[in-house]
Amino acid sequence: MSNFERKFGKYAIKNISLMLIMCYAVGYLINLINPLFLSYLTLNPYAILHGQIWRILTWIIVPPDTSNLFFVLIMLYFYYSIGTTLERSWGTYRYNVYLLSGMLFTVIGSFLLMAYCYIFNGDIMAAYGAKDFFSAVSFYFSTYYVNMSIFLAFAATFPEAQVLLMFIIPVRIKWLGIIYAVMLGAQFLTGSVYSRFAMGASLLNFVVFWFTSKNHIHMSPKQVKRRQEFKKEVKRSTGVTKHKCAICGRTEVDSPQLEFRFCSKCDGNYEYCQEHLFTHEHVKLY
Repeated sequence: MSNFERKFGKYAIKNISLMLIMCYAVGYLINLINPLFLSYLTLNPYAILHGQIWRILTWIIVPPDTSNLFFVLIMLYFYYSIGTTLERSWGTYRYNVYLLSGMLFTVIGSFLLMAYCYIFNGDIMAAYGAKDFFSAVSFYFSTYYVNMSIFLAFAATFPEAQVLLMFIIPVRIKWLGIIYAVMLGAQFLTGSVYSRFAMGASLLNFVVFWFTSKNHIHMSPKQVKRRQEFKKEVKRSTGVTKHKCAICGRTEVDSPQLEFRFCSKCDGNYEYCQEHLFTHEHVKLY
């Protein structure tokens, strides 16, 4: 990750959570004006392969919920808050990778579901028609599970943080994370194959994040870098070296560009680096 960040970190999108919230706001506005228009923006792999390539991006606009405006506003503020907190903690580049990989996995999952349907549900598709069938299935793929992956990442990174449940009851975020994880597991086991594809693809970024970062999940990028440098220093100080200068103490690990030689005029096995080989005072035992 660090090597890629040095190369591509300059392309990271700052405050990407705000941009995602703005996309939701556009989606809610479209839903108020013309709800049917949202059907032309969903992640429909069949329609994408038939020329409607804008759906690869526009599905992000489709909001996860449109039932209650009050809870919609609270949801938008909540996800903006935890998203910006993760961005400040992880760094812009790492948060971009996490969020965009979740979206990419969702797109890939939709095409894998289409392949599955052609192989195992060909009779159902023939009965409804492929176009209508995938139009209905496409609503399973939304940003709901992408948002859930953000929440789970926040709960894993800041498990002791507190939120006010129903604006009254203080609850540690780790317990909410566990509850939501159990609910998602139950939904995965009892849901349809279409919801399983959508859920598994959208939450795959959290699975990758957890297994690759669980040892330093609560660390910022700077802390991770300092930890790696500390391990290198410990390895250098405790490791066995072949060469060591008797004057300055440098080894081939500290300064790999140096050459080391034994002095034939010193009594005993005294080795010196190229800078002290001819300038040292010879050791004489007698």
